[in-house]
Amino acid sequence: MKTSTPLSFARFWAIVIKEFIQMRRDRLTFGMIIGIPVVQLMLFGYAINGDPKHLPTAVLIADSSQYGRTILSALKNSDYFRFVRLISNEAEAEAALARGDVQFVVTIPENFSRNLLRGEKPTILVEADATDPSATGNAIASLRSVIAGGLQHDLTGPLAFLAGGGGPVNLRVHARYNPEGISQYNIVPGLMGVVLTMTMVMITGLAITRERERGTMENLLSMPTRPLEVLLGKIIPYIFVGYIQVGLILTAARFLFHVPMTGSIPLLLLTSLVFIAANLAMGITFSTLAKNQLQAVQMTFFFFLPSLLLSGFMFPFRGMPGWAQAIGEVLPLTHFLRIIRGILLKGNGFQEVMPQLWQILLFAMVVLTIGVKRYRKTLD
Repeated sequence: MKTSTPLSFARFWAIVIKEFIQMRRDRLTFGMIIGIPVVQLMLFGYAINGDPKHLPTAVLIADSSQYGRTILSALKNSDYFRFVRLISNEAEAEAALARGDVQFVVTIPENFSRNLLRGEKPTILVEADATDPSATGNAIASLRSVIAGGLQHDLTGPLAFLAGGGGPVNLRVHARYNPEGISQYNIVPGLMGVVLTMTMVMITGLAITRERERGTMENLLSMPTRPLEVLLGKIIPYIFVGYIQVGLILTAARFLFHVPMTGSIPLLLLTSLVFIAANLAMGITFSTLAKNQLQAVQMTFFFFLPSLLLSGFMFPFRGMPGWAQAIGEVLPLTHFLRIIRGILLKGNGFQEVMPQLWQILLFAMVVLTIGVKRYRKTLD
């Protein structure tokens, strides 16, 4: 009896050729193998920045003297501050910080130049949206040296004595919403959005593909149902699962991490419903595109990675370049992070939440429409 050789090059090469053929047929998997490293390289190489610059800043000027303009010029030249608004009162400043329109508000008080020339050290107030301490930490640390350095050019000759004694002005910094810079106050609420994105998209991404692989798709196709009815029917049960996750995270945030909850919890639950629906719609759409459960998982990961990195959860959103921020603005997680941090830490109401909420709702409607169009009353 003839025995086979331990290793046959012909058999080995046949298996290699077979795998290349299989890879060519499964173009989506091959695309993920190439695409995911490229995306990671682009995001970590270009988009991630732990030292954000050009942060949007509003100015409240009650004394538009030469010395006030010098301080504002010095702040602008530091590259940390980008002046985008001139506000007229404290209420407008409060609203701009609450909505997240600006990161800082700089107030030049009345009689600033007169008190400065008298040696009375007038106070400059800088209010910062410190919900994310990493976004404002370096800018706040640079304030005192930037202001003192800017005034050195004006305080010369007979005025040189004003620059001594600890500086010509008093600097008062109000780190709003998270004055102690506790990172858990920023991370734990954000985890709600991250967990919902990962689980909701993945669970529903397997919905249609599971039916197809188990051979139960024929039952769905034989039922007198419309595509929208099938997709909504698969989404609704997971909404309750999403609310269980929301409840667990809120409980942990309150009793384990002592995150302040200054806003309305019912409003938070309402906005969570829209966000959960958007992620479920994304997952259902993936399930109509994928041919098997592996492809559905791959699509989920390809969506989750940019959401995690470009939403402002791990890295300051305003530290990213413009193209990365444009991509991040499309992702529902970006807007949900602003909503949940705004409600819990700032006490935002419906008026402040609405500019972010409608963008999540629009995303959900567009994605669900694509999923309905992709769903076919056929096995092919």
